[in-house]
Amino acid sequence: MKVGFVNGCFDILHIGHKRLFEFAKNNCEYLIVGIDSDQRVKELKGDSRPLNCQYDRKEMLESIKYIDKVEIFNSEKELINLVKVHHPAVMFVGSDYKEKNVIGSQHAKKLIFFERIDGYSSTKAIKDITNRRNM
Repeated sequence: MKVGFVNGCFDILHIGHKRLFEFAKNNCEYLIVGIDSDQRVKELKGDSRPLNCQYDRKEMLESIKYIDKVEIFNSEKELINLVKVHHPAVMFVGSDYKEKNVIGSQHAKKLIFFERIDGYSSTKAIKDITNRRNM
């Protein structure tokens, strides 16, 4: 079975995420999504994040038809181990990581970059909502 792997925070789901999952599932038979724990999101994005707790994010992702399994990781080391254990045939990553180190990619057979959908960003959506409240 051709296993695919995607990881991220996925705090507020948007159409860009849906298209990423759809693209990934069309290029593998079994799609695993790794999500950052609440602690890790706070470390990476600040104390105001995540908006949705890891268990809610996990449950929402599990309801998406393209996703077969969701796992939570708490550190870079845990992410690397997660990819290593599943040893995916392909790891899908946003195109903004083309010139960056992709954590865990050494344990995937192939890396495919997904072109981000312009205008869609959880961080941008959260800032827009916050700015509207402050008007």
